Amino acid sequence: MKIAPSLLSCDFSKMGEEIKRMDKAGADWMHLDVMDGHFVPNITFGAPVIKWIRPYTDKPFDVHLMISEPLRYIDDFAGAGADIITFHVECDSDITETVEKIKSHGIKAGLVIKPATPAEAVFPYLDMISLVLVMTVEPGFGGQSFMADMLPKVGAIKEECKKRGIDMIVEADGGIGDATIRQAAEAGVDVCVAGTAVFKAEDPGEAIARMKSIADS
Repeated sequence: MKIAPSLLSCDFSKMGEEIKRMDKAGADWMHLDVMDGHFVPNITFGAPVIKWIRPYTDKPFDVHLMISEPLRYIDDFAGAGADIITFHVECDSDITETVEKIKSHGIKAGLVIKPATPAEAVFPYLDMISLVLVMTVEPGFGGQSFMADMLPKVGAIKEECKKRGIDMIVEADGGIGDATIRQAAEAGVDVCVAGTAVFKAEDPGEAIARMKSIADS
């Protein structure tokens, strides 16, 4: 199990230091939530901020675009140092065109589904992408409760990929912590995004190690 701390839960006034702290704590990826105040009712940060914080770690930047028109901004986020760009299947941009634009930069493309969206919505695109992110909360704000009823989507996606011989990473985001990570692992999740569970922990390294241990037990 990989753990990707969500920078949404960090102290924005010292993001570089927070990234260093997570790197030291054993984070596998850094998860960066980009929100436009339109697709979701919140605003976070854009490509310039990601570019400024990129030098603070070598760990992969997992950039989750919660924006209405991701296609317009792919070049910016790729240029800022994203290693993985995920965007919502529910967005207004053409999905295929957006995936191709991401891949043209030599980085991984992934699709995200909101709680109300069925797993089947990503099936037409599975051959084109590297990752599916299943939201286990409503996107937009950190600190929400885990929605366990989203986990069957993970199994459905994995089963479809198995049928087609596709090697797919499935990520879960929202409400992940000690009490929920085992359920995610049992459902087949490969990468868990964790926000408050890591950033608010007294010892983030211990928190990450404990979550991995629970997931693998």
